[in-house]
Amino acid sequence: MKSAVETLNPTRVRLTVEVPFEELKASLDAAYKKINQQVTVKGFRQGKIPARVIDQRFGRGAVLEEAVNDALPKFYTEAVNEADLNPLGQPEVDIKELKDGELLSFTAEVDIRPVLEIPDYSGIEVTVDSVEVTDEDIEKSVEQLRDRFATTSPVERAAAEGDIVTVDLEAKVDGEVLEDGVAKGIDYTIGSGQLLDGIDEAVTGLEAGGTATFTSELKGGSAEGKEAEVKVDVTAVKARELPELDDDFAQLASEFDTLEELRADSAKRLARMKKFDQATQAQEKVLDELIKLVEVPMPEKLLEDEVNTRKHNLEHHQLGQMGLDLAKYLEIQGKTAEEFDAELKEQAEKGIKTQFILDEIVNKEKLSVGQEELTEHLMRRAQSSGMSPDQFAQAVVEGGQVPMLVGEVARGKALAAVVEAATVKDGNGEVVDLDDEDETGETVEAATEVVEAAEGTEA
Repeated sequence: MKSAVETLNPTRVRLTVEVPFEELKASLDAAYKKINQQVTVKGFRQGKIPARVIDQRFGRGAVLEEAVNDALPKFYTEAVNEADLNPLGQPEVDIKELKDGELLSFTAEVDIRPVLEIPDYSGIEVTVDSVEVTDEDIEKSVEQLRDRFATTSPVERAAAEGDIVTVDLEAKVDGEVLEDGVAKGIDYTIGSGQLLDGIDEAVTGLEAGGTATFTSELKGGSAEGKEAEVKVDVTAVKARELPELDDDFAQLASEFDTLEELRADSAKRLARMKKFDQATQAQEKVLDELIKLVEVPMPEKLLEDEVNTRKHNLEHHQLGQMGLDLAKYLEIQGKTAEEFDAELKEQAEKGIKTQFILDEIVNKEKLSVGQEELTEHLMRRAQSSGMSPDQFAQAVVEGGQVPMLVGEVARGKALAAVVEAATVKDGNGEVVDLDDEDETGETVEAATEVVEAAEGTEA
């Protein structure tokens, strides 16, 4: 076999391959054997039909076609390996010449991973939010905890904001009660905005036994999007009672004996959360700056496929689960189809550039992924996918996706290395030390999540 490579552009090549006919012998034998198992000829047992009879009865052309289809992947792979190419996607193959007994010649055009020059990235400098925990932050955290321990009790008075009302609903469109427009015994917190537009105003001021009507656009069901006349009957009014903020509450809601100890723990927890958010922000900003530094030729076919994949996943998975179509989603987002397509293309380009650049850094820095790192990543992906670790691991192995997971972790390590080399300052101009997170590998895992978000590969 002889092969030659022609560079069409920085991300696409054309392979020209010539194969002497004797090198097709194995594929020809396989073709005769396959046809033997599929056809019957009177006077011959199935599988024992001579090659000359198959040629006479079914044509030599059918045998050659079967042989070439069998041989092409092997010779294409050999040509790719010989040229040391890194192809992206499937090739476009064109058979140029097929002379029986003499020669097979074909070309294969395919996108390839571009060769990148990674400049010195140690000069990257980004600014992130300062880690500041205010008294207001602490009180808000304690109030959220207090809210979880609230109790409710029936009251004989008019309902007000924050009260929980039990209601029966009946929705009519054009004067007809909808089959799916009746609901009874629904508990609703006034002011939460979690039911129908207009219900807050309708039930406020009503006591148990009170009735009101209001109009609202239905958010789901058979008449979704239509204006309906809704009748609401209040059957009960309950007030929420918050526990007193004292040492007794601290003992009820936590392992601490005093309210001050609870507040101090809240301050520490908030500081850890803000430190983690700060690290994530640093990783995102450093990645953006890194992408600006590197010139990345874009394979157009790969970009087109990535845009189509993202659009398909959004329409048929994410939106489908929410009961929305693309048109309704764009209406909610306040975007035109053109704006959506441009945004999707920009996100896809960033994802491809992120993968190319970080993969190059993985090779340059000779980064490897240990078993413990891979296991930790697999556990997180399993959790976010809603599967058990064993189920997820089995699905990954059966789908041949282990190299993909290894690549994700490796790119996370590459981004973590770039962040470590960069200068990160907070809003006060102070240099931020992000090494504290590294004791349990959290920096790499957090960086991996940032990479997944950029690439659009979140579980």
